[in-house]
Amino acid sequence: MRFTWLMMIFLCISVPGIVRAQAAFSGLVGTAPIELVLGYYEPESEAGGVYAYTKYHTPIALSGTLKAGVLTLTEKDALGKPSATLTVPAFAVNHGALTGTWKNLATGRELPLKLNQRFIMESGESVSWEKRELMQASSLPTIYFRLVTTKSAADTYPRVRGVKLLDKKTDRLLQEFSVNCQLLGLNNVDVDDYNFDGLADFSVYEAGSAGPNTTSLYFLYNPTTKRYAKSSFSGTSLEFDHKKKHIYERSSSAAGSYVTTATYEVVRNRMVLVAKHCYVLDPERHKLVERKLSACE
Repeated sequence: MRFTWLMMIFLCISVPGIVRAQAAFSGLVGTAPIELVLGYYEPESEAGGVYAYTKYHTPIALSGTLKAGVLTLTEKDALGKPSATLTVPAFAVNHGALTGTWKNLATGRELPLKLNQRFIMESGESVSWEKRELMQASSLPTIYFRLVTTKSAADTYPRVRGVKLLDKKTDRLLQEFSVNCQLLGLNNVDVDDYNFDGLADFSVYEAGSAGPNTTSLYFLYNPTTKRYAKSSFSGTSLEFDHKKKHIYERSSSAAGSYVTTATYEVVRNRMVLVAKHCYVLDPERHKLVERKLSACE
């Protein structure tokens, strides 16, 4: 599917604060078409997201504020230095059209910003909609990602029902995977080398549970087919050590009374258990103490 909009911003719902708005816009920066999906929060009135030019489809992260009706978003260069701003002086999420300015901070060059609303990401009971697509902040050199999101009346919040891999140059759909994940926002997709073969893979945030526990789905690149496939990798809050080529898992109880850890190595694209440990909170010493595995079961 080919999109005519060019810029997209979506603020991750995990940012502290109360979500006041998440909405998508399309329009122009100068003469370049854009798409914008914007979020802002209270009480800090933080705002942010990611945008990309359709010609390149490379996501650019944004952060900023919404104060007294003035929306200011800043993008940074590869060194983390602010490089440009997008400003809308009279912002309101329910406006059908928005106008403002894009400014290059190095040269001072300014371009007009013109946007029209495409959709709002509504939540709550009795609200339903289908197949609204959100570009992700992470991308590969030649591929970018879009989530396919759906909100059913039975769910309080939107769900991620699919992930699309698209070619940056042509916007051609390369692969699509069906998933059923919580909507984290612009950071649902992450890129890393999960099987330590020197090639980039990607993951999709699946869910968060008790305490700090999270799970993700892992998709590995096959250099022979030049395609990605869902792996059997699974576990809680996995971390990947590229130097030792180990995968570490950590799972905590909701109250933090016990923690289990595990170490895996990768053999033929499968996780193989190397070691597993159990730690239980000692109330007198106020720290976790290693116990038999049965104590954590």
